[in-house]
Amino acid sequence: MLESQFTNEEYFSQFIPERDNLLLELEKQAVDENIPIIGPVMGQLLSLLVLVTGSRRVLELGTAIGYSGLYLARSFAHPDSELITVEHSAERVLEAQQNFETAGLTDKISIETGKALDIMDALEPEFDLIFIDINKEAYLPALHKSASLLKQGGLLIADNTSFTGSKEFNDAIQKSQEWRSVQLYSFLPAHSPEHDGICLAVKV
Repeated sequence: MLESQFTNEEYFSQFIPERDNLLLELEKQAVDENIPIIGPVMGQLLSLLVLVTGSRRVLELGTAIGYSGLYLARSFAHPDSELITVEHSAERVLEAQQNFETAGLTDKISIETGKALDIMDALEPEFDLIFIDINKEAYLPALHKSASLLKQGGLLIADNTSFTGSKEFNDAIQKSQEWRSVQLYSFLPAHSPEHDGICLAVKV
């Protein structure tokens, strides 16, 4: 006999993780200015993945106002850990820098301004974890560059894989022998959008 299960999204909305005032302010700004952010559920997932992998060197593609960067950098367990985050908008870089300063994390975060694919070419391997959240047409070339930058056994996380622009990325990582991956389609309260795909992949 099959057990009954909760199917109501309202039920799962009660499990949204608590946030501090800074994160709540950024969530309000994201709504007011129509800035896509990962939201608290995805943020908590990033935190857990940083902790579980023991990541010390993390690359984020797509800083925006620094919301996801806060989750990543706050989860470091080692004092010598570093987040390198990349953003093409100089205006957003200034906002993110201010938010990182408010959080007291500037010693753990370096912001690179420019196009993600260009900056990836100038970075030194090896990263423990890479988080991709940029324009979807850049996902496929970012995947190939990530294979060179990520350590063996390192974790790749890609947001927004339900977007049509992610199709080439999704097809490539599914067929690739370089990656062991899983695609999750999820309900993510306060994410942009709330129903979206997430890809998790280990470099093998």
